[in-house]
Amino acid sequence: MKKLLIVVLFALAAHARVIETQEQALASVGKNLARQTFFLTKEQAAAAGLESQLVIRYAAPNGVYAYFDTHRVRTEPETVMIVVDASGAISRIDILSFSEPTDYFPKRRWLDQFLGRKLDNELSLKGAIRPMSGASLTGAAIVNASRKILAVHRLLPK
Repeated sequence: MKKLLIVVLFALAAHARVIETQEQALASVGKNLARQTFFLTKEQAAAAGLESQLVIRYAAPNGVYAYFDTHRVRTEPETVMIVVDASGAISRIDILSFSEPTDYFPKRRWLDQFLGRKLDNELSLKGAIRPMSGASLTGAAIVNASRKILAVHRLLPK
């Protein structure tokens, strides 16, 4: 029984896939990032689609901001870093961890559709973002995370 438990625990740990740590991702954004903590009102959090009123972002001196979002794709979690430039547009999306099967992992060229996008009706799988064949839940999760981060970004001081 003990051996079976060890095998099961190893299989579960092997299933979770960390691609990049938060520290590594932030280092790739730039130096001298300031960690900023904000507490939204209940109304602001609800309007942005957040469950929590706590928001943490990382600000670069050049007006670039990095946010992290962890969400469920199908049955497993995914963590993304979304970087917003000084104009309020997405300048980068990186997947830090992805626990779903690799068949559902988006390609870089799909993620690049988000570059330069702002929060509008085109930031949608029915708008300017092409759906991913066979990975529609991954696509929807990343679109939702992007919309949520951009909505929060609008609420916060620059």
